[in-house]
Amino acid sequence: MSGLDYETVARFAQQAGTLYFGAIFFAGLTYALWPSRRETFRRMSQLPLEDDHDEHV
Repeated sequence: MSGLDYETVARFAQQAGTLYFGAIFFAGLTYALWPSRRETFRRMSQLPLEDDHDEHV
């Protein structure tokens, strides 16, 4: 039998997927919490609370 049986490939895929998810999550968290982006996110967080002056039908 070769060294690439189902269990080996499944274990590798699980571990690689976990590492990939962790890297993407950390990159997104870093982007969101970067100090220079604080004002941008603060303004965006207030957008749903602002009144619309346009008439929507």
